[in-house]
Amino acid sequence: MKVIIIAAGYGSRLGIQTKELPKALVDINGKSILDRQSELLQRFNLKEIIVVTGPNKDKFTNQTLLYIEDRLYQEHEQLGSLMAAHAHFDEELLVLFSDVLFDQQVLSKVIKSKCDIGIAIDTDWKKGYDGRTQHPIEQADLALVENNNVVNIQKNLNSNNNSTGEFIGIMKLSQLGAKKFLEHFNNLKSSHKGKFQNANSLNKAYLIDMLQDFIEKGETITPIFIDGEWCEIDTPQDLEHARSLFN
Repeated sequence: MKVIIIAAGYGSRLGIQTKELPKALVDINGKSILDRQSELLQRFNLKEIIVVTGPNKDKFTNQTLLYIEDRLYQEHEQLGSLMAAHAHFDEELLVLFSDVLFDQQVLSKVIKSKCDIGIAIDTDWKKGYDGRTQHPIEQADLALVENNNVVNIQKNLNSNNNSTGEFIGIMKLSQLGAKKFLEHFNNLKSSHKGKFQNANSLNKAYLIDMLQDFIEKGETITPIFIDGEWCEIDTPQDLEHARSLFN
């Protein structure tokens, strides 16, 4: 299994922390987010780790990782950055956001899951927004699950629905799932015009836009219900929480 980590964003909400440093390299108690992710992945014998870089790419120095530069990071959003690594969609894949920390329990559950396209979901997600004033709950990527399938994924879903959980930024693709994902993106790239799901265009799309489009085309998206510890690091408040949680 290969791993792709999307690390091509600016991370501007962290302010001075990311003025000249990619968010993935922000320090969490003596280790960067990326080092913590890669060390845990390697404990599971996942050694082919591809990092998609954007601004300040020269700051990435861990030679055990493979780097792919997203030269168009200023022109597109998260989905476009992921597809900068399209050449690696040739086998089973794990896709991670570079600003998410998670423990062994979370990763183990994802790796053991059997599905073509699966996304990690936390059903006990609301507790992560207690006191999180700099990142309001309305910004959560929420997934509605029915009959063990994700039937809707976007922000601003009904957060009071017990069948709703938060997508935590980890996706697993089987070899077939990776092939389907790449083919669908290439088809969209060659023919799609105008607004794409909740994005103004395909260029401005996020991963959840692609997943929602898959759902509407009849593709099965499988929820991988996780427990264990995880957190997203998007704001200074999040950073302090991460340093408390992963000390």
